[in-house]
Amino acid sequence: MNGVIDLELLFAGLLAFALGSIPFGLLLTRAAGLGDIRSIGSGSIGATNVLRTGNKKLAAATVLLDAAKGALPVIVVGMVFALDGSGQERTLAQGIAAVAAVAGHCWTPWLRFKGGKGFATAAGALLALAWPVMLVCAAIWAATLWLSRISSVSSMTTVLLAPLVAWAMGYPQVIWPLVAIAAIVLVQHRANIGRLMRGEEPKVGEKK
Repeated sequence: MNGVIDLELLFAGLLAFALGSIPFGLLLTRAAGLGDIRSIGSGSIGATNVLRTGNKKLAAATVLLDAAKGALPVIVVGMVFALDGSGQERTLAQGIAAVAAVAGHCWTPWLRFKGGKGFATAAGALLALAWPVMLVCAAIWAATLWLSRISSVSSMTTVLLAPLVAWAMGYPQVIWPLVAIAAIVLVQHRANIGRLMRGEEPKVGEKK
């Protein structure tokens, strides 16, 4: 029986990674005739870089799709394990799916294991894991962005505080996935951290 559960957990992770690996930002910008999004700005495939093309609608679509690919596998896995598995197994499977979806976005095999920063996908995963925590984190993100005007600062601050928010709000089951996701997002922001230390990180709306 444990072997069956292990295989189901592995499948949950692989499914989430596959869905997370779809590079929507790149696909949308190419379909709109804007070329390869990786050739401008930070070289990321995420919404912030899509916004640098000047197309706000594409950036908004990228946010929604990247968030959806984080939320969908968590929801699907939760439904499957609700039918065949204990509550503990369901929680574990959803945590694995959340982390795998973010990892798939950041290291997509379709782009030689390069990708985006993972924040929007992490937000979608958190929405499916614990939506009240997501609402508080959204407020933290908005407040930090308003104060700093720097997208990377607001993203990193939010993922770092997310596990603490989950603990404070009584969602201990999502703490370990949020810690793992925070580690992934911070690794993907290593170039941003370097620019912040040098005082070179651009602010939102600022032309480089």
